[in-house]
Amino acid sequence: MRIDFRDHQVHAQAWGPGGDWLLHRVRAMTGANDAGFEFADAHPAIMSAQHLHRGLRFGASGTLYHELLPTILGQRITAGEGLQQWRQLVQQLGERAPGPDHGLRLPPTADALLSKPTWWFHPLGIEVKRATSLLQVAKHAPRLDEWALLPPAAAAAKLSLLPGIGRWTVGSVMATALGDPDALAVGDYHLKNVVVHALTGRARGSDEEMLELLAPYVGQRGRAARLLSLAGHGAPKFGPRQRVRPIGRW
Repeated sequence: MRIDFRDHQVHAQAWGPGGDWLLHRVRAMTGANDAGFEFADAHPAIMSAQHLHRGLRFGASGTLYHELLPTILGQRITAGEGLQQWRQLVQQLGERAPGPDHGLRLPPTADALLSKPTWWFHPLGIEVKRATSLLQVAKHAPRLDEWALLPPAAAAAKLSLLPGIGRWTVGSVMATALGDPDALAVGDYHLKNVVVHALTGRARGSDEEMLELLAPYVGQRGRAARLLSLAGHGAPKFGPRQRVRPIGRW
């Protein structure tokens, strides 16, 4: 699928099986189905961020399966490592995408993932725990298609029943898959510090403090957090960066 913006309009093309489905998802994917929200009398940092990014909208891919795979790979490691492992997994198991871009590959299908034992993933840097979670998602792929049609709260409750899918993973995929403006990645290494620092000035905070600070904005907590991030808020950094040791070399 190819999407571009010209003359204030969205232009999309799709190829192969599922192309018509994707074209029907374009409005949701580009945020057109998000009615938006205007904070009033919120914290000054949120109000300022809203002024800078007044057109913020949440897109929704509608594909829990595809959103979960790279999110699981991002568990407990750096974003750079997660992206590298996702690229390798797609190259190894993904088929070439239909259409004119011959270098583009599709995410691995559920059958492709289920054809591999957990030890197969280790050379890619994916240990048994995350490999098992990937296989659980693949095993429940048909259910995920059904759950993507549910309201966000109901879909989140269903996802939480899957082994290896915790609050961070659920909060991360609800925003991108279902366009939930209240979704928060509780347990994220950085997000709690970004929110706490922006709203209190303290350099570090906890998930509990973040949830308490965002409690007045229930229903739009994810939107508030995203606005703060877009406005450039970030917690101060102390000391040297921790050396990253790829798990494939353990």
